[in-house]
Amino acid sequence: MPSPPLFRRATVTRIVQETADTRTFTLAPHGGPLTYEAGQYCIFKVVVDGRLQPRAYSMSSAPEADDEVTTTVKRVPGGAVSNWLHDHIRQGDEIELTEPRGKFTLRAADTPLLGFCGGSGITPVLSLAKSALVGTDRRVRLLCADRDRSQAIFQDTLAELAARHPGRLDVVRHLDDARGFLTAADVKEFVGADAGADAYICGPEPFMELVESALAGTGRIFSERFGGGQVPSPRPATPTVTAAEPPPAEAHEPRTVTVVMNGRRETVARRPGETLLQSARRAGFAPPFSCEAGNCATCMARLREGTATMRANEALMDDEVAEGYVLTCQAVPDEDPSSVVVEYE
Repeated sequence: MPSPPLFRRATVTRIVQETADTRTFTLAPHGGPLTYEAGQYCIFKVVVDGRLQPRAYSMSSAPEADDEVTTTVKRVPGGAVSNWLHDHIRQGDEIELTEPRGKFTLRAADTPLLGFCGGSGITPVLSLAKSALVGTDRRVRLLCADRDRSQAIFQDTLAELAARHPGRLDVVRHLDDARGFLTAADVKEFVGADAGADAYICGPEPFMELVESALAGTGRIFSERFGGGQVPSPRPATPTVTAAEPPPAEAHEPRTVTVVMNGRRETVARRPGETLLQSARRAGFAPPFSCEAGNCATCMARLREGTATMRANEALMDDEVAEGYVLTCQAVPDEDPSSVVVEYE
């Protein structure tokens, strides 16, 4: 059986100030290169004020185009981890991160790639654009929405890419201070004759909802969500995750959820429809989480006993699910068996 996913160390070899509140960190992973696909992310292990606060950050580099691995982080007002990274990480420091994960990756296609980016949502889309430009013959068209010119990330990088791939990269900048907020009509005008193209969307939740609604009925749509605590819309349940074959439960046996974290173990009575993350909080834990929508894997833990079904899973790989890992923000214990044990490793 494969080993469970572990954090690995990387040295920060360079830091680039992209905008006043956005920095790109170049990473040199220890123990060999990082194997990843364009559009993927890593979960970074950060301890702030003595509390572990993992966060998912996308790669802004692409393996086909870049010799170095980079991730780009925008400072968020009140954001504990983004502010800590900006204020404390310096060139030469080390940081811990998981192996890359995520399904916001290129699909084989001949159609153009349309990228819709709100603010720092440009980060994974830039990675995808680099990969498509270097590894395929596809055209790439990006619609980037920002508050103003000073907030527009990767202006020089995109200009250099356009010069390197003439006729294949088109970037449209929508600045709110000049044109007002992006509208559905703006999105449809940008799409134009490319209604059958692959569309990749990343940005704040209101931006993503607007673009997804405007693109309904067009080509294939791929979305990447981080943060915001959005509750996902109902989706077909993913296969049940089973830890081990449990003994038959007696009819009178109480239904419980046991949470193990940092050597501490607590058991609470099960509540109908409650996720394992909610149970862990009710048990007095402060478990790691970020998106609460099944997209980022920050809340992943391992089922040691019992079974649970995830409402959504856009983060865990099939082999991780097979090993018993679940997204606790999405995993709801099944009716049987009565006892579920989940461990945050």
